[in-house]
Order: sequence, then structure tokens, then C-alpha cells
Amino acid sequence: MVIWLLWTLTLVVEGGGGWLLRMRSPREIEVYADAETFQLMGKEHALVICNHKSDIDWLVGWILAQRAGCLGSSFAVTKKSARYLPVVGWSIWFSGAIFLERSWEKDENTLKAGFQRLREFPCAFWLGLFVEGTRFTQAKLLAAQEYASTMGLPFPRNVLIPRTKGFIAAVNHMREFVPAIYDLTFAFPKDSPPPTMLRLLKGQPSVVHVHIKRHLMKDLPEKNEAVAQWCKDVFLVKDKLLDKHKEDGSFGDGELHEIGRPLKSLVVVTAWACLLILGTLKFLQWSSLLSSWKGLIFSATGLAVLTVLMQFLIQSTQSERSNPASLSKPVRAKPVKPNI
Repeated sequence: MVIWLLWTLTLVVEGGGGWLLRMRSPREIEVYADAETFQLMGKEHALVICNHKSDIDWLVGWILAQRAGCLGSSFAVTKKSARYLPVVGWSIWFSGAIFLERSWEKDENTLKAGFQRLREFPCAFWLGLFVEGTRFTQAKLLAAQEYASTMGLPFPRNVLIPRTKGFIAAVNHMREFVPAIYDLTFAFPKDSPPPTMLRLLKGQPSVVHVHIKRHLMKDLPEKNEAVAQWCKDVFLVKDKLLDKHKEDGSFGDGELHEIGRPLKSLVVVTAWACLLILGTLKFLQWSSLLSSWKGLIFSATGLAVLTVLMQFLIQSTQSERSNPASLSKPVRAKPVKPNI
């Protein structure tokens, strides 16, 4: 009963978010993948890795999972503080995400327990992992480039250097029951501004191009060092893929697939909106809140709190929040240093 309730709440919030993005923006998401990969999406267990490009990558992932029919069984590995974000964080929490404290001594056992929990999962699931460890910003890119120069690593241009400990753990524990890794690359056309939560709520259109490549888990090497190098090589290819996209707006391969409009999400959002409005009106009628000064003050305070929470949510999703002074000291951006 509890699992069913959490699954339902997740569908309501995540489905509503997917509907909001795709109905408010006329050209929202374009998916590029080969026909076999597109047909298998949602029909098999998969570990999903991607570049962390924008403020709403999580929402794009929800939409893809919704299209594939596995929205209710899509999970993520994310930082512990994310679960306290209003609405979005709660939804991630309800969905059964694996929360990390960014301390390997603590996170290693957390990851093992999370992977073990998925072993007997009854239907196809996706587990999302942002192996860069943080969202892409110019400040973090400069730090990654300086680190690469110091360590003699390939010079990144469009991605950060992947942090491989979590990926190695995922491969080691899920190799036996997860057949595929979906390698997603997010990119934005030059003529479209990067999507943000604020643009989404204002109904301003943005476009996201998603390239999907399917790798067989059985093809990955056995040794940890080789798995780490495989992950780094994938991001080298991803970097070149993004160079190609910058040049001509394409990935060079993969068919363009239509993912359609989310009618089911519209029904869910409409139904819940009606229930909430009706419930609110009935509550106000029953409580007589608006018939006294105390009631009016209480109601106004409640609206103010909701407004502050929404503003906090929007600000917390902004990727470009670095202090300009940090641009001159990129080496201090610790999150980009890979764990090998």
C-alpha cells in the first residue's frame, strides 16, 4: 500500500512537470537514436548516464521515461540535499532515489544497498547517474580544463571530467541484471536559449536535443580501472559529439523520433487541479477563514510562504550561480576533480 502511494504521488508530480514543459513549449524535445534503441526504451532495465547541461535535465529525463512507459520506475542517484527542495525534491524522494552525501566512506554502502534493492524490481526501470558530479557551468569547465592540463588528460571543451567511483560501483553491482547502458547527450540549438525553470514557468519556448546511444553492459571490461577508462572514453566521444552539434546543429547520426504530446499527463494535472480547487473552496467555506481579520492574515501568510518556497525552488535550479570572482580561480572548483 505504501509503495503504491509513493508510486502514485511520483506519477502526479513528475507527470505534471512533464506536461508543463511539453505543453508550454511548442518545440520542446527532439530525440535522436537508432530504431532499435528507441524501440527498446522502457522494455529493459537500464543504467542511464548523461552530461549535466541545464537546470531542468531531470525534467527532460522524466519526459523520456514517460514516453518509454517507465516513469513510475525511474530512479536517480543524487545529492542528499535535493530531497528537501519543494515539490521537485519531494517527488524525487517519493520515487525511491538513492541519496548521497558526497563522502565515499558513507556513500559506498548507500549505493550498494540501493543497487541491491533494484535487483528484484518487477518491471523495467531506469537508474539515472550524472557521472560529472555537478552541473556544467563555465567556471567549472575552466576548473576541469586546468585540472586536465595539470594531470595530462584530454582537454574538455563541452563536458566536465567524469567522476568514476559511483559509475564503477553501479557497473559492478548491476552487471548481472541490467543489460544496457543508455548514454544520453543533451545539447541546445544556437537559435534557442538554454532551458531554465524560470523560462518554463513563464511559458517561454526552449529546445533540447537528446542523442541516445545504447551500450551493452556485457561489453564493458571487468577490471575497475578499465571501467573507469571506458566511462572517460564515453565522455571524450560525447565532447566531440557536442562539437559537431555546435557546428551544424546535428549529431551526425541517429534518426529523429517524435515523442508526442502527453495527453495522460494533461488528464492527471487537470483532475488534480480540480480536486485541489474544490477542496480549497470547501475548506475555506467550512473554516470561515476569509470572514475575519485573523483568517485573512493567516491566508495571506500562507500565500506568502508558498511564494517564497516557489522562488527558492526556482533559484535552487539555476546552474549559473557561481560568483564571478571564482572565474579567475578555477582550480578551487573542487567538484570537478574525478575520483579514480
